[in-house]
Amino acid sequence: MDADCYRMRPQIKVCGINDASFAVAADAAGVDYLGFIFAAKSPRMVSVEQAADIVRRLSGRVRTVGVFVEHPLAGVVRAMRAAGLDVVQLHRRASMEDVSALRGEGFEVWSLDGGADGDAVVIDAPCGGGSGMRSDWSRVAAAHARGVRAVLAGGLGGGNLSAAAATGADVLDVNSSLETSPGVKSILKLNELFTRI
Repeated sequence: MDADCYRMRPQIKVCGINDASFAVAADAAGVDYLGFIFAAKSPRMVSVEQAADIVRRLSGRVRTVGVFVEHPLAGVVRAMRAAGLDVVQLHRRASMEDVSALRGEGFEVWSLDGGADGDAVVIDAPCGGGSGMRSDWSRVAAAHARGVRAVLAGGLGGGNLSAAAATGADVLDVNSSLETSPGVKSILKLNELFTRI
């Protein structure tokens, strides 16, 4: 793949990171974002301490995303700072006050589509992250029409990644398609994904 082609592809986020060896491999492979889920009901949940340990092992090139569902904003800020993360992803319909407060703390903010727009909106399946169910891809164009970046999630994997990229999404968010079981990511599956890209 030549340099011009590489620049044109959407950025890739791998979410549900809970294993340091996989995270280091994903960093080396060229993943753009790694997502850490702090939702208690998720099989991919990590503690702040686990996330911080993994982040310390990374190159500094890949950007890191904290995914929060029900945390109060003060708890989000504490977790982000303690883990050393770059981007807050509010996996809920955020208010403009939420977005403004987190930006005021110096964070880039991604919010779930349907609430107040952050620096990007996350377009996911109605049942939430990691389900493997496809989202409404037509919402990418609607986000761009509002002048906001689109992070497309929900059921993305090697079989539909090219079609997902054709929507014009700025970031493709891959999760369960890289797993051998819920919460267990496969480096082999990651390598297969980048071969397709």
